[in-house]
Amino acid sequence: MSLAKPLPSIAFLGNYPPRLCGIATFTRDLCEAIARESKHSDCFVSSVNDRKEGYRYAPLVRCELQEKDLDSYRRAADYLNFNNADVLSVQHEFGIYGGISGSHLLSLLKEVRMPVVTTLHTVLAEPNTTQKAVMEELCRRSDRLIVMAQKGEELLREIYAVETHKIDVIPHGIPDMEFLSSDSYKAQFGVEGKMVLLTFGLLGPGKGIEYAIQALPKIIEQHPNVVYLILGATHPHLIAREGERYRLSLKRLADECGIKSHVIFYDQFVSASDLKEFIGATDVYLTPYLNEAQITSGTLAQVFGAGKAVVSTPYWHAKELLGGGRGVLVPIRDSAAIAEGVCALIADGPRMETIRSLAYDQGKSMRWPAVAAQYLESFQHACADRRAKARSAFSGWTLGNRPYTLPPLQLNHIRQMSDGTGIFQHAIFTVPNFHEGYCVDDNARAYILCNLLDDLGTHLSVESYDRLSTTYLAFLAAALDYQSGRFRNFMSHSRQWLEEYGSEDSHARSLWAVGTGAGRSRNEGRQRLAAQLFDRGLPVVTQFTSPRSWCFVLLGIHEYLRYRPGAEEVIALRAELTARLLDLWDRCATDHWPWFESSLSYDNARFSQALILSGAWMKCPRSAAIGLRSLRWLVSIQKTQQGNFRPIGNNGFYQRDGYRANFDQQPVEAQAMVSACLEAFYTTKDPQWQIEAKRAFEWFLGRNDVNLPLYDFISGGCSDGLHETHVSENQGAESTLAFHLALAEMNQSAHVISHSP
Repeated sequence: MSLAKPLPSIAFLGNYPPRLCGIATFTRDLCEAIARESKHSDCFVSSVNDRKEGYRYAPLVRCELQEKDLDSYRRAADYLNFNNADVLSVQHEFGIYGGISGSHLLSLLKEVRMPVVTTLHTVLAEPNTTQKAVMEELCRRSDRLIVMAQKGEELLREIYAVETHKIDVIPHGIPDMEFLSSDSYKAQFGVEGKMVLLTFGLLGPGKGIEYAIQALPKIIEQHPNVVYLILGATHPHLIAREGERYRLSLKRLADECGIKSHVIFYDQFVSASDLKEFIGATDVYLTPYLNEAQITSGTLAQVFGAGKAVVSTPYWHAKELLGGGRGVLVPIRDSAAIAEGVCALIADGPRMETIRSLAYDQGKSMRWPAVAAQYLESFQHACADRRAKARSAFSGWTLGNRPYTLPPLQLNHIRQMSDGTGIFQHAIFTVPNFHEGYCVDDNARAYILCNLLDDLGTHLSVESYDRLSTTYLAFLAAALDYQSGRFRNFMSHSRQWLEEYGSEDSHARSLWAVGTGAGRSRNEGRQRLAAQLFDRGLPVVTQFTSPRSWCFVLLGIHEYLRYRPGAEEVIALRAELTARLLDLWDRCATDHWPWFESSLSYDNARFSQALILSGAWMKCPRSAAIGLRSLRWLVSIQKTQQGNFRPIGNNGFYQRDGYRANFDQQPVEAQAMVSACLEAFYTTKDPQWQIEAKRAFEWFLGRNDVNLPLYDFISGGCSDGLHETHVSENQGAESTLAFHLALAEMNQSAHVISHSP
């Protein structure tokens, strides 16, 4: 390609070797290929570190940022701006950037001044709320988007409403390899005269290698000279969580299947030159991946382009590459089909050679020089289309053009209120009240907070986070009576349970907490325990009669389905509980009282939040519409003439056609309103909901009836309530956690959604 105007400086953002990661390898190969193709361009890398000590990088890496440190993203943006990069090539995968759903990346993109071209290594067909919000903002902040398969373009158009002219489909780059017989490579691996099957890449359960091993007995029965090479180190993050458990399970399986001598493990992350040798020795490549929604596979691209016969499960990238007779597709989790596909290929030499030739010819357009030329064309296009007006910088929340700074994280009081058992319920002033002991409600809130903070990538130390999170989850585990399936609530300071089981609401809040742990925890042990507690405690919910418990469970179900998206019994219960809430509405709501009950009491906004959330995920417009209508009314009656948030008071609540209590106002009401309004904002994109969330949050900071803050900026504690003339002097767990949960959600929204015009 002849460039009309060479780009003097091209920056790349992503992981980079020696980090063991497919994105790291891709970033290096792309950067080097473009540097060769555009010899007058200065190509350099900003690399994302997943560990504090970083890595010993090559000189091309001139800037490093820490995955979970939000400030380092802003510093990286400053570096890129200062060095006048002409274009920024971003490698995007949700798991490599910090913040909820990788939202820290947005802070960098909002501040860089050069055109941005983002390569999407994953495009989700069924994103959760935050994933979709992050992706939509990422697409908006990118001048062009690159996907590696037509399916990616289709999803961007249909799910994320990206216009076609903004998308480039460029294949995954591969090195050049000669079209040679595998026999010339086999001697160095000691497999002369063997028929070689290969799977390579970082090992992990999603690769489905166990199904390939289970297929081997049938393959070897027909072709005794088959040997299966499994090449690759275990994924470093998996090593950190569980060591080599997965690899050892594969070795045991090979032994149990009686084909141990036919399976060779190479536990190493090989160099590019060594990998060429392994691929050269391959007769049939296996990719038995378990996730259909995989839009890109660099390993598949490389082997395919080398002209190797491939037997694969039909994930999206494989379906596109191997269609038209260029490979063999078999069902997911089907060892018999893998065996049949491999045996049919080995038995039919002419067919295998035809497949190899078709793949090799197709692969010519995927070699790095051709791919680099297409990337450079995309870069030029981005520069040509870029608006002349520079993007405005962004930091934190904004309303219109006005910046809004959220309070910094201060967890001293939460630490002080917690011991090795859990978090105490109450405080006398700022001192834990041992006499009142503990309750499952507050430990559930505390565990939810830990998971939100982990998602946000806060400065909370790993040791401190692990201790607090483990303590609160252990309390929840101890609270569950496995025989009855019910959570107990109150525990004395001497660690004696004070009841056989707790209220329906406390049980439901516990499910909400462990559902959040199952869906969000990055620690496998805590995640599995949380999921187990959720599974054990869920069945009794069908007997519950408290509408608020239904709401809390619906919020927990939404979180749990991150962990088990296809859990049919959980999905069915979500539909049942949603129907119950809609039935309440039908029986109670009127034009003048559009609500679910004849009174407003506590945690009122959770009704609206649960229906908005369920409506969005169940694709039930009526549920979402009722959730939004009820929330609009709730907002309207909880607002003073001065425009302040005024929650329903705890001293009598509010009966239909009766007296409304204005005091004592409780922090949990402000927190619930923040949550519901942000959910409405995510669903509708109406900025008025952002304004209402801010209004409710500022109640904590002094925008209330007595113009006094409930939040203590020094201790990080929060007053237990707002009275007619003063605030409570006690800072209990429920109130303090209500503030910090609201703050975490406000920070989440700031990281996920752009509020600038």
